Amino acid sequence: MKLLEERIREDGVVLDGDVLKVNQFLNHQIDPELMYAVGQEFKRLFGEEDITKILTVESSGIAPAIMAGLLMHVPVVFAKKQKSSTLNGSLYTAKVYSYTKKVENTISVDAKFLSTNDNVLIIDDFLANGQAVNGLLDICKLAQAHVVGAGIVIEKSFQQGAELIRKRGVRLESLARISSFAGNKVHFAGSAEND
Repeated sequence: MKLLEERIREDGVVLDGDVLKVNQFLNHQIDPELMYAVGQEFKRLFGEEDITKILTVESSGIAPAIMAGLLMHVPVVFAKKQKSSTLNGSLYTAKVYSYTKKVENTISVDAKFLSTNDNVLIIDDFLANGQAVNGLLDICKLAQAHVVGAGIVIEKSFQQGAELIRKRGVRLESLARISSFAGNKVHFAGSAEND
């Protein structure tokens, strides 16, 4: 997605440890117009599927998931990282290690929001090592919900996440695929503009 790549080049900051900071538009301050375009692209990619729910994990996956849900006219469910006192029923849970925060979280979804009748599209902001998406896939498996695919805003193709997701037999569509951070610059997979 050229618009997204341009925004990453313009406002993304490469940090030590192969971390890309995109807090100007995605995961601290959110650019609604860019997120709307992201939602349109996910609808273009997955619109032919019979999706009944979009599933993400709090908090940075919520903005792109909401826009996709709005355009596809389906509810968005997000896995919570902290157990809330309002979550007192049956839960589907999975353990997820955060690469950037260096902590393991137990994510959870109230069982009333996912069922065997659901066709789920997973959406997340980043795919690096694949832990968040794998956790969401585990939750869908517990719920016996069918996963139609995973939509990722930014994929770090040089890390193992994409391979892990594909090995699970899941259709993966990433809007921006980063091949490296060589020279502290973002280089996109398949882009002729990697100067």
